[in-house]
Amino acid sequence: MKFSRKTLIIVSAALVLIAAAGGGFWWYGHFHPGGHGHDEKEAQGATQYTCPMHPFIMKDKPGACPICGMSLVPVKQAGSGRAGEQSPEMPEHVSLSPSQMVMANVATVTVDSALLDKEISAVGIVQYDQSRQARVTAWVAGRIDRLYVDTVGAHVSRGRPVAEVYSPDLVSAQQEYLLALKSREQFRDSPIQAISQGGDGLVSSARQRLKLLGVRDSQIRALERSGQPTILLSIYTPLSGVVIEKIALQGQYVNVGDPLFNIADLSSVWVEAEVYEADFPSVKIGQKAEIFSQSYPGKTFSGKVSFVYPFLDPKTRTVKVRVQIANPGLRLKPDMFVNVSLKASLGEALVVPVTAVMDTGRNKVAWVETEPGMFEPRDVRVGARVGDRLQILSGLVRGDKVAASGGYLIDSEAQLKGVSGGGHAGHGGVSSKKRPVGGAAPVSPKKDDMSMDDMKME
Repeated sequence: MKFSRKTLIIVSAALVLIAAAGGGFWWYGHFHPGGHGHDEKEAQGATQYTCPMHPFIMKDKPGACPICGMSLVPVKQAGSGRAGEQSPEMPEHVSLSPSQMVMANVATVTVDSALLDKEISAVGIVQYDQSRQARVTAWVAGRIDRLYVDTVGAHVSRGRPVAEVYSPDLVSAQQEYLLALKSREQFRDSPIQAISQGGDGLVSSARQRLKLLGVRDSQIRALERSGQPTILLSIYTPLSGVVIEKIALQGQYVNVGDPLFNIADLSSVWVEAEVYEADFPSVKIGQKAEIFSQSYPGKTFSGKVSFVYPFLDPKTRTVKVRVQIANPGLRLKPDMFVNVSLKASLGEALVVPVTAVMDTGRNKVAWVETEPGMFEPRDVRVGARVGDRLQILSGLVRGDKVAASGGYLIDSEAQLKGVSGGGHAGHGGVSSKKRPVGGAAPVSPKKDDMSMDDMKME
């Protein structure tokens, strides 16, 4: 039986259509979401693997991390029902397998109390002790006939004169005093009581005038013994110290009250330290201070806080603290820069290692181990940092176990699971998978969220 060419073409086309329809039906039944083939693939892909140190690395099968070479660990998928999955009853917890804890070096410490001493470091400048400064002035008008000290930096003593002044007023005051002494001797034998006692009044008035001119009692007694006025008056310093300013010149005429020298006693000096406004409330008068200078490596000078200035520098945001310090050997020089260390006792407080608290930018979080391998985030309020320890004001109690190392692995796991305590959960870095109040379904992230949960690096 012979077929025409047209009939053969039609039959061939029909066979091709039948074969295509059969293949499409097989593909639809095997790969459609309601078919068994998709269920198998979804079941196989329920477990993914990630790197403990690089949680954005996601693999469908175990292997090594392409960045650090660490072995990948299984990631818990919501609703997969596999071992290690985050428990629906404990949405705020993060669980770690023993291998994860070993690889990330997760270690816990027990929160305990200890006596804390806060150390305040500041920069200071050595200054003159203002209570040990004096100015030598001329008590009488006259000419400086002689200077015993003619250089700045010279040491002067309270019992030794620094200059001699010739003054006509001084000579006349001495002559009046000698005359008053003679008059008293003459009036003493008078039978009239008023006259005999008047001589004592003249002597007292003349003596007082000499003292107002700067004449010492020893000089007055010498005048009484000699009976002759002295032409030159010796000028003494009110204290022993170092000449920090020389004003007078030999032969210069001076008036009453003109300054001649400025003297400073450097056996005791001040150190004015700049303490930041966050630290100065811990500084108290009488508190011990240690002074360190680059000029004397290894040498420590001890002093005490004598005054806290009642105002703050608006430019540096610091408060000046005055430290009184003995200066044997005059080793500390005025205007010298030094380092000041103050220790303030904070009493007994809860402490944890500094590495146990993570700063998320909005709050501070510590990971507390509630069960072996199970951690929950706690918001904590911290106080002062002392060395490698941190004062805890609230959020933890004595006896809690916190992760002292490996906290970033726990934080990474929290990000992958959407735990609200994760270090970046509050910044939109990962999508939050917390259930709303009332047990509603998880909120799906927006399409434009920068969620690292969907990031996959092959």
